[in-house]
Amino acid sequence: MRERLLAVFGSLILVIIALYGIPRAYFLAEEVQRTEAQELERTANWVQALITESNNGGDLDDEYLERLVEDGQRIEYLDSEGSLLAVAGQTLGDHGEDLRVSRELPGDEELIVSRSGEAVQDRLVSTLMPIVMLGLGLSLLAGIVCVVMARRLSRPFRELADTARELGGGRFDLGEPNYRLPEAQAIGAALSKSAKQLKQLLDREREFAANASHQLRTPITALRLELEDLTYWPETSPEVATELTHALGELDRLSSAVTELLDLARGQRLGDAMTISVNDLLQASATRWSRQAKNAGRNITVQTDPELTGLLHEGPVAQILDVLLENALTHGRGTVQLQALDDGSQLQLSVTDNGARPGSSELFERRVSQGGGEGIGLAVASELAIAAGGVLRLDTTPTTRFVLVLPSNSAQKWSTEHPREDSHIPV
Repeated sequence: MRERLLAVFGSLILVIIALYGIPRAYFLAEEVQRTEAQELERTANWVQALITESNNGGDLDDEYLERLVEDGQRIEYLDSEGSLLAVAGQTLGDHGEDLRVSRELPGDEELIVSRSGEAVQDRLVSTLMPIVMLGLGLSLLAGIVCVVMARRLSRPFRELADTARELGGGRFDLGEPNYRLPEAQAIGAALSKSAKQLKQLLDREREFAANASHQLRTPITALRLELEDLTYWPETSPEVATELTHALGELDRLSSAVTELLDLARGQRLGDAMTISVNDLLQASATRWSRQAKNAGRNITVQTDPELTGLLHEGPVAQILDVLLENALTHGRGTVQLQALDDGSQLQLSVTDNGARPGSSELFERRVSQGGGEGIGLAVASELAIAAGGVLRLDTTPTTRFVLVLPSNSAQKWSTEHPREDSHIPV
């Protein structure tokens, strides 16, 4: 902004100086030419009068004329045949810049008074030089004033930009600034008001997260205790006890998922990643959804290297796979395939079905589901992927294929040994 102000102010001042200086210089040049011509006319009239009084020029010679000539002038006294009777002054070149005045004398004699063009130019330069120096001085002064004014005018907006960056960084204790510029004052007041509103909204969300954590943990814990107690009843058959034990595991997973989601809502980071078996992770996800797939008349298959491991956040990755499997069983068709591939820099976990690829460009945005839509499930999965250090994307294949891209073990090891502030997961 400061550069634009400097350019505008500087251009405006230069135009004003030019509009004043150029016509002024032109008029002064015309005045110098007119003055020189008038002085030359007076000199010619004066010499003519002297010649007339000196017995028709009989006593005139070169020495006499030398006393009359001025610097840059030449006086020539010619007879009726054009021959020089007397001459004084410097020899002038034959060019159009010289000024000449001639007078006819009695006896067909002629008087020629000339003024050197160089002398006229010297006088013109000496006359215009103050104008030029004044213009340069005004331009320099105007440049200094432009710099000062541009800094003063742009300072509020630079400070407002810093304030906006602080607001974007999560700082909400921003006081309302006081500027003389009404536009800057209005922007500062709007930023201060927005900071207060965002702080209130964030406080309410944190309170909700804390309340939700307490309200969800209590019934989950109570339900777990009841199910665990049922497993020890003598009347409970071994088959039912096995199912109850499985349900207890799902409750524990639900409790962990609630904790992780609430931590993300509070802005906290996930815990440290752990090395786990990718095959076991995919098999566990397939097993959890096998009953729903069977009820729908569909299958879930797993394709991966049994020895493949990954440095992952198991909870969030499992939740992402659950969202993708539910989406495939609800909106897709045919066999659902879980696949894992490690190319040395990326670990790609994909969920594929035979349904047509969705064409919506808002697939990972939060919105209300309206029957057949994905709702917020994919949005939550995308946010979990980012929190886990990766990214969730929809592949360009004709059928539906979601890919969770995470850094592989080797890439994470290299990143740990060579840390970078701007490291991102390549997609």
